[in-house]
Amino acid sequence: MKFDVIVKNARIPKGEDTIVTNILVADEKIVGFLPNIEGIEAAEVIDAEGHLTIPGCFDSHTHFMDPGFTHRENFLTGTSSAAAGGLTMIMDMPCCSKPSVRGVEELESKLNAIKDKAIIDYAMWGGVTGEDIRAGKKNIIKEQADYGVCAFKVYMTPSVPTYERVTDPEMLEAFRWVAEVGLPVGIHAENFAMCDYHVKKFQLEGRMDGPAWAEARLVEAEQAAIELGINFSEATGARLHIVHMSSGIGAKLVGAAKKRGLHVTSETCPHYLMLNYQDAMTEHGAFAKIAPPLRTKKDNEELWEGLQNGSVDFMATDHAPYEIETEKAAEGMNIWTAFPGIPGVETLVPIIVSEGYNKGRLTLTRMVEVLSTSPAKQYGLYPKKGAMLIGSDADFTIIDLEKEWTIDQTKTYSMAKYNPLHGTQLKGKPVKTVVRGKLVYDDKEGIVGKEGYGQFIRRQNIQQLEKTIKY
Repeated sequence: MKFDVIVKNARIPKGEDTIVTNILVADEKIVGFLPNIEGIEAAEVIDAEGHLTIPGCFDSHTHFMDPGFTHRENFLTGTSSAAAGGLTMIMDMPCCSKPSVRGVEELESKLNAIKDKAIIDYAMWGGVTGEDIRAGKKNIIKEQADYGVCAFKVYMTPSVPTYERVTDPEMLEAFRWVAEVGLPVGIHAENFAMCDYHVKKFQLEGRMDGPAWAEARLVEAEQAAIELGINFSEATGARLHIVHMSSGIGAKLVGAAKKRGLHVTSETCPHYLMLNYQDAMTEHGAFAKIAPPLRTKKDNEELWEGLQNGSVDFMATDHAPYEIETEKAAEGMNIWTAFPGIPGVETLVPIIVSEGYNKGRLTLTRMVEVLSTSPAKQYGLYPKKGAMLIGSDADFTIIDLEKEWTIDQTKTYSMAKYNPLHGTQLKGKPVKTVVRGKLVYDDKEGIVGKEGYGQFIRRQNIQQLEKTIKY
């Protein structure tokens, strides 16, 4: 029998150990594993060279800005950067595009604009805003869910003008609506009134230093928002998901909610594991400005602990790039007026491999969970995605665990040539990215995938992660 592709010499996880095997691919799916491929034919052979080969990694929180804000990023540059970072799948947010996605019509408009650009596969978040709640547009929830979105996003603080935040009672109503379709509600967890008060207070006091941004959007604002979200989740039965969680207290709150049996999950981002606001915002200023802001070294360690014990369920990036000349460092712009957001898809997997697995913070099994399996399950894409099983899509992230290198913000496929992690030395790097059996990135050749190869993947089912906390 002749196969479409053989990924040979692949070192795949087997518990906490690994075995070297050859992966057989037909019709873009995994169809077998063989220790010896002598006499086996394939139209294409991809040599993993004995490197660690895990199920394709998935970033479930990106803002690729397309259509509408393509001076910042577009689906070609964004998915190219993701592929170079070892990602085979992303899930894009509904807010940073024109029009914002708050219904099937807007969703189809976005999909039509990006369908010929993607290098890797992609899923979509659905949207609901305060304006939609006040207008009683409950129908948009089921319509988007039926179309295949994986979750719904609400903002407790202002985002972009076309995607209004929710007030507390509007958020409670959104929880009730989304609970009926069984999908997660992802909240940007910052108490608006607390942030607004302290930002204005610091501005009146004349604070213009970088750390002022983080101190104004204080950790208590995230804590209060998460506590309210948990309250609403318990009251409505909705599945609460805390996106880009920045604090150690957040992880503790999520862990406690899980112990009570509530449907609460969370993600964090590499910058919240690696950077503290005092150092990074002093050095990088607006180029380290994000929301929620960077926190302390203690929060870094407590979020690593959360990844270990399960109170942080998986990783994402909140990849949100801005144009340097007009939105980060324009003439007259300061720490208050610069746009909050940083890129991240190209460094997510390397950070977790280098600082998580290679430094012993994460086991092999846990690394695969936080990069691949858990987000795929959370968003109803498993086992099509996030799995290395017969019948799963042939998505693989091939990692050289020994490769030493340094993050260089100038050498990225993203349009955003800034990164507060610039200069960080790492050990471990994705060297090949395979999407549905097709090599789309090779460390020696760069992006080799074709524009438009990436497909929109609709939600396959409804699943929930186990409420497991490890001690």
